Amino acid sequence: MYPTAQLCRAQQAFQLDRAAGATLGNVRSIAERAAAAWGVEADLADDRERRYANRVRLREAGERLDALLSENPDRGLADGSVRA
Repeated sequence: MYPTAQLCRAQQAFQLDRAAGATLGNVRSIAERAAAAWGVEADLADDRERRYANRVRLREAGERLDALLSENPDRGLADGSVRA
């Protein structure tokens, strides 16, 4: 299961806050690198979510097209409904 973009952005913000409040240099650098990694993952999650939304939209368009096309035009649609 992949993390959502929202979760990644929240983790990025958390790590940036941790880096800003760190007094030790190594803690700050680790938190900054973690924030950068969460930012990259958030961008990837945005792309994944966009591709998923496109697939859903295409699937729904295909289903609507199937509903408009009848296997037997003189007797109504394949699912038994009648076209108006």
